[in-house]
Order: sequence, then structure tokens, then C-alpha cells
Amino acid sequence: METEKLNTVLFNPLQDAKAKAEIDAILEKNKDKPGSIMVILNELQNTVGFVSEELQQYVADYLHTPVSKIHGVISFYSFFTTQPRGKHIIKICLGTACYVGGASQLIEKIKQLIGIGPGETNADWTITVEECRCVGACSQAPVVVIDDEIHGRVKPSTLAKLLRTITTEEKIA
Repeated sequence: METEKLNTVLFNPLQDAKAKAEIDAILEKNKDKPGSIMVILNELQNTVGFVSEELQQYVADYLHTPVSKIHGVISFYSFFTTQPRGKHIIKICLGTACYVGGASQLIEKIKQLIGIGPGETNADWTITVEECRCVGACSQAPVVVIDDEIHGRVKPSTLAKLLRTITTEEKIA
């Protein structure tokens, strides 16, 4: 599934027969469930990797609901994304404790090490860097989250070692 998700960043999934069939199956399976919008959007993001504006409109049309309702859910919950992401997500916490603890220095170090900053994805779609708000690990500030794994008390000097785990994994795969 990871490879399939990664490949979807290169095209509109609604224009691919296989991806559209998966999307339609998700819609059909969940349309009558309580909280169907949230369930559908979550499954779509897990399958496709993001919920584009085109996909939001498609869901709205299918459910006979205003697209503003779909967009409202997407924009409210920070775990939804409307843009393709890389295989690995690096999040830098910008909550108060992390910010005061040096999060901006971590962002600069990431830019130096991998050449991209928050809101960007590298050219081969392996890494996306994002900023996030408090992850609830304030006592370990500053915090970096790599693929849902929290790393606390991160220093610019130790960041390269954390990032090496991703780049090493990509070279092996």
C-alpha cells in the first residue's frame, strides 16, 4: 500500500481507473454510517495519501452535501492534508515549550541537511517537512515527530542522526 500511496502523488486519483474504483468502494461502504464524512475522509486519506479539492468535490457530490461541509472537516482536523506528501513525514513541534526550546533552530538545521523546509516535499517524494502545534510532550521540548514516532530533547547536533534513519531506510529499499 505504501508504494501505491506514493505513486498517487504523481496523478489525480480520480483519473485513474483503479484508484477511482477504490474511492468509489470507500464511498459506497461508508455512505450510510454515522459520522460518514469523517469515516470516508479518513479512509480516503489512508488510501490515496491526501484529499485534494477535486476529491472533496467528488465526495460532496456523491453524498449530496455541500462541498463547504467536506472542506470544513478537512480544514478543521490537522491530520488531513490536501496536498501530496512524501513517504516519510517529519513534523517540528512549534508549541510554546518547543518554540522556546529551539524549534526554529531545528527547522534551519533540517533545511541545511535535506534542503527543504516546512510545507515542502523533496524531489523524490520520500520526505515531507511540516510544522505542527503542541504534540503533548512539552516536558521533552523541543520535539520532532518522524512518522508518528516522537523524539524529544532534539538538538540541531543530534538531528542528523535521526534523519539518517530515514535516508538509510530509503537506500536499502
